[in-house]
Amino acid sequence: MNFLRGVMGGQPTGPQPTGAETIQKLCDRVASSTLLEDRRDAVRALKSLSKKYRMEVGTMAMDHLVRILQTDRSDTEILGYALDTLYNIVCNDEEEEPDESEEENQQKQEDDLGALFTDKFVQETENVTLLLTLLEEFDFHVRWPGVKLLTALLKNQCAQVQGIILVSPMGVSRLMDLLADSREVIRNDGLLLLQQLTKGNAAIQKIVAFENAFERLLDIITEEGSSDGGIVVEDCLLLLLNLLKNNSSNQNFFKEGSYIQKMKPWFEVGDDNSGWSAQKVTNLHLMLQLVRVMVSPVNSPGATASCQKAMFQCGLLQQLCTILMATGVPADILTETINTVSEVIRGSEVNQDYFASVNAPSNPPRPAIVVLLMSMVNERQPFVLRCAVLYCFQCFLYKNHKGQGEIVATLLPSTIDANSISAGQLLCGGLFSADSLSNWCAAVALAHALQDNLTQKEQLLRVQLATSLGKPPVSLLQQCTNILSQGSRVQTKVGLLMLLCTWISNCPIAVMHFLHNQDNVPFLTGQISENLGEDERLVQGLCALLLGICIYYNDNSLENYTKEKLKQLIEKRIGKENFVEKLGFITKHELYSRAAQKPQPAFSTPEHMLFDHEFTKLVKELEGMITKAVLKSSEEEKKEEEVKKTLEQHDSIVTQYKELIREQDSQIKELKEQVTLLTSQNEKMQSTVSQQLSQIQQHKDQYNILKLKLGKDNQQTGNQAEAAHVNGLQPEELNQLREQLEELQRQNQLLQTQLAEKDSLITSMKAEGVPSAEGSTSEVTELQREVELLKAQLQSQTAEITQLQRERQELLKGSETTAAVPGENSLYTEKIAELESRLSAQTAETQKFKGEVKTLLESRESMEKDLASATSTAAIMQAEKNKLQQEVQESKKEQDDLLMLLADQDQKILSLKQRLKDLGETIEDEDDLDSKDQFDDEEEEEEDEECDE
Repeated sequence: MNFLRGVMGGQPTGPQPTGAETIQKLCDRVASSTLLEDRRDAVRALKSLSKKYRMEVGTMAMDHLVRILQTDRSDTEILGYALDTLYNIVCNDEEEEPDESEEENQQKQEDDLGALFTDKFVQETENVTLLLTLLEEFDFHVRWPGVKLLTALLKNQCAQVQGIILVSPMGVSRLMDLLADSREVIRNDGLLLLQQLTKGNAAIQKIVAFENAFERLLDIITEEGSSDGGIVVEDCLLLLLNLLKNNSSNQNFFKEGSYIQKMKPWFEVGDDNSGWSAQKVTNLHLMLQLVRVMVSPVNSPGATASCQKAMFQCGLLQQLCTILMATGVPADILTETINTVSEVIRGSEVNQDYFASVNAPSNPPRPAIVVLLMSMVNERQPFVLRCAVLYCFQCFLYKNHKGQGEIVATLLPSTIDANSISAGQLLCGGLFSADSLSNWCAAVALAHALQDNLTQKEQLLRVQLATSLGKPPVSLLQQCTNILSQGSRVQTKVGLLMLLCTWISNCPIAVMHFLHNQDNVPFLTGQISENLGEDERLVQGLCALLLGICIYYNDNSLENYTKEKLKQLIEKRIGKENFVEKLGFITKHELYSRAAQKPQPAFSTPEHMLFDHEFTKLVKELEGMITKAVLKSSEEEKKEEEVKKTLEQHDSIVTQYKELIREQDSQIKELKEQVTLLTSQNEKMQSTVSQQLSQIQQHKDQYNILKLKLGKDNQQTGNQAEAAHVNGLQPEELNQLREQLEELQRQNQLLQTQLAEKDSLITSMKAEGVPSAEGSTSEVTELQREVELLKAQLQSQTAEITQLQRERQELLKGSETTAAVPGENSLYTEKIAELESRLSAQTAETQKFKGEVKTLLESRESMEKDLASATSTAAIMQAEKNKLQQEVQESKKEQDDLLMLLADQDQKILSLKQRLKDLGETIEDEDDLDSKDQFDDEEEEEEDEECDE
């Protein structure tokens, strides 16, 4: 403790220890002290020395501080000291500004130290995980320094720390909880932490967004006063920009969550807009950037269109237009608002139509487009504002043929109003102004009014200009070429040449008008052939592009300037290789690639304003085609024309085949619909049949149950009646029964033969089936299956009859051999009576079965006739199909009746066998009957011999 008192300000008694020695002793005390108070005092002392002796504390004490975080979790005070010390070690912020001469050196050293100690700390991923765990501690002295330390780590080693947090369980969720902290200091520092965490990491951005970040941030912005809020609103907006920029998933989530509608109140401004604070300007600037992120041209077209639609429906576009036309708005906010409105209306027909209807609050009211164009052609306006107005005008005309027609119409003689200023008049005024920047902006704006619109290119040829009193008017096309030939500035020449190239490209009529002036072609060839300075090389390239367009889109209507003559002129005066080289000057220019990156004009100075984004796409499209057209010989062109004619012929043939294919497709479609209809009908019929079959099965089950119940009740009375009947039987009657059984067997064989013949007939008819009778063939097949089932049942019935006959013979033999014994004779007589009753019942059932089979054969014959008649017409086939179905159902019902009778017969056989068992007789299988008969015959012969003796 005395040592610590000396460190903390006690009176020195001996030589002063160095800072490194003091820090080493403090580290030893932290490592070896068993009392928590001693360790706490030592860590507090390290904290006080960490700023002055940053290197020493970081080198010697970091491991001890991390160990404190791991072991002394219960004491929040020592945890806070340790976290503050680590923050001082890795943080690069310097509160006291050094002298200007030493500032750069010292800052570099500070950055190196911060990166060094951050690397050492995050080498062990457990340290970052431990820090995330400590953030769950609610105590202010732990949570706040923990947030600051993690923020400093992210600033120094962003990617490495992001990776550790991303794989840490619930890592991002713990950090999101900071936004819900009631202490504003922790919440605000949590915003700074999330800003660093979400930089350039799409995975973390998605996790943060799905942790309800949008809802929380928008609530904080509203609580802090929206655009009138302080630095907290700025931090929230910066975090929102991190989450949404270049992240299509989060943008879609933001739109689907209806958060765009919550942005509208941000842009509500009053009539008095004077005296805006710097913070309000910053906040509103970030809010406008947030809107632009959602509708940026680099986003997918579908996502941009849906966001533009949502902004119009919720009134956000209307609110932006109100700011656009308001007075007293700061210049940078007005510029950013113009850029924002530009991207909200770009390519959206509904939004473009609304913007065209917006009027400025002037007397008389003027369209907003006219007011903006007045600023664009006014050289006293700020450069960035003029660029923003040009971008707005370009976005208004992007894919907007209606708007293009309205702009060009203001230049036509029939629509000019002398009492008002129109957009066309402002563009013409800027085109021929003394200010080169106005010339360039007006030329580019007018070129966008002609972009991909052949009708407006032809309409603009009608525009006539009055140059001076007493002189006839000249066309706008001719006036542009006149200004070119007068030796104006490079920026003006570039703007006019871009306008002319856009105008006459893909418009043979405009090419003819341009070539009709005898001075234009000599001027272009002269410009291309001269050896001009570095600044004029771009003009030479554009002149070569313009002359190449005159060749490529030439319809040979002028004899003096056909394609072939222009190419000969190039070869004589310029040279083909030299022409192609000059044409390549355009794409090699350093400002060309910069303009080709994005649609918005972004120029640092007015002198760099040379290329337009849409024009770079036109150059990319035409350069290769013009080069080929110039280098081709006349023979190659003739071959190409022949190839084109051949291709046209092929195209006509292909067109005919396409029409034929369309007709066949329509027929196939109709046939498919018919097949679908028939299939649905067939499915309905099958479902109906299935239902009926299930109902029949239910009825059969119920019938069998009732029959079994009745059989038990009538079993005794039936047995008595059978016994009484058998007692009166005579041998002659038994012989008659034998004959009847044999006759039934012969009839059964005959029926089986007939069924086999019908089977073969149906099979042959099915093999020769007509395509239109497919339904009937399937029904015949079904009937064939039913017949096969009946055949199996007949065979079973025959087996039953045969077994009964054998049992009857055995009983008769037994009765004859035991005639002398009264007891045995009565027993055999009862058995014979039972068998005779069974045979009589079986005979009746066989007769009934024979009638059913006959009916079935008749139905089969009817089906065969129907199948033969089905080949004639489909309508007859359908009728016969219905008839066959009805007959099949009848046969099924008859079959079910037979099955019921067979079941009853089986039950009777079982009851007879049971009675035989009760009488003491042994019931043997059919396989043992032959041996039993042989044994009975031997016994009968022995009895006969005994009787003779």
